[in-house]
Amino acid sequence: MGGHGNRTCENAAQALTEAEQRLWQKLKRRQLAGMKFRRQQPIGPFIVDFVCFECRVIVEVDGGQHAEQVPYDMDRSGWLETRGYRVLRFWNNEVLAHTDAVAQAILDCVEQRA
Repeated sequence: MGGHGNRTCENAAQALTEAEQRLWQKLKRRQLAGMKFRRQQPIGPFIVDFVCFECRVIVEVDGGQHAEQVPYDMDRSGWLETRGYRVLRFWNNEVLAHTDAVAQAILDCVEQRA
């Protein structure tokens, strides 16, 4: 989850990364297919970067430290997917360099699940 796997709710409320901020500009205020995305939302024992509860899509933005968290993230994604969520993961640098393409990939998923 964007390298935030064990953040508490208080810590999650702190500033988003630059990549998360840029993606949030595309997701907020129902800009993507009219769907409401929320940021830094607790779901079960986890806090996810972004979620659309209507279509059950979670978007995670992973930082450079992510490689060390792969086993944790696989377990986490599995837990979320067994509860009906589709988890999309993007690297920080991918979001920063190709924000529109990332938003389009999210839109494609949202439209399939809406």
